[in-house]
Amino acid sequence: MNDFVITTENTSDLPKDYYSQNGITYMYLPCTIDGVVYKKENEMPSGEFYEIMRGGSMPTTSQINPNDAKTEFSRILDEGKGILHIAFSSGLSGSYNSARIAAEEIQEERPEARIAVIDTLAASMGEGMLVYKAVQMQKAGKSLEETAEWLEANKLHLCHMFTVDDLNHLYRGGRVSKAAAVLGTMINIKPVLHVDNEGHLIPLGKVRGRKKSLVTLVSMMEERVGSYRDKNDIIMISHGDCLEDAKYVAKLVREKFGYDNIMINPVGATIGAHSGPGTVALFFLGEYR
Repeated sequence: MNDFVITTENTSDLPKDYYSQNGITYMYLPCTIDGVVYKKENEMPSGEFYEIMRGGSMPTTSQINPNDAKTEFSRILDEGKGILHIAFSSGLSGSYNSARIAAEEIQEERPEARIAVIDTLAASMGEGMLVYKAVQMQKAGKSLEETAEWLEANKLHLCHMFTVDDLNHLYRGGRVSKAAAVLGTMINIKPVLHVDNEGHLIPLGKVRGRKKSLVTLVSMMEERVGSYRDKNDIIMISHGDCLEDAKYVAKLVREKFGYDNIMINPVGATIGAHSGPGTVALFFLGEYR
């Protein structure tokens, strides 16, 4: 029987049944839109969320606070389990720091508590892929400490390639500069971005046309995958209510690399509030981010 629980946040953007099937606890970064605060208990379906955004509503998000993290961690520890918390990038949110503070406070009060908090420096299914890897290791009988060590050693090999329809969403959320956002307003110019080693969203370039931007994601994967070509046992793709585009990227990945195990899931409201409708993101292990 496993002696530790894997916890994360909804920003991992994994399917809800994946969490439940693997005993994963996830905390929820609230999203406010049109005056309504959405949390785990009243989460808005992703399709409805993006329709509201397309109508002009501008959502805002909040981080996990230390007290909420402490309550969740304490509940698990009371069951006699250790905790491996896999957190949203510290370069994009204060939630990692909240979890770290909560863990430190608990360990002062309960020195025997086993808690490891990992700053994934990742977002969406990049964070989700590290959760997936941790689940694999847990099922293989690896300890909390062994799993945490692997995540720390390998997290900078987790590559994020993504494109958005409108960079202004990222600009409003303070994720990219105004100058970068201007690129997204140019006629038929689509930005391509990634998450860097500090966990920040960084524009890599721009291409003309939506289809070219999707093809470029796979081209950038080919540049980065290197010796990990035969080590990737899953590829993940998240999307902002544009499933057909995500499927097109999956098709290109299958044709280029021969991968069969590809998980596709929507970008949830917390990250979608900043990336907007039309986002497509590709996640894999590679030589460098």
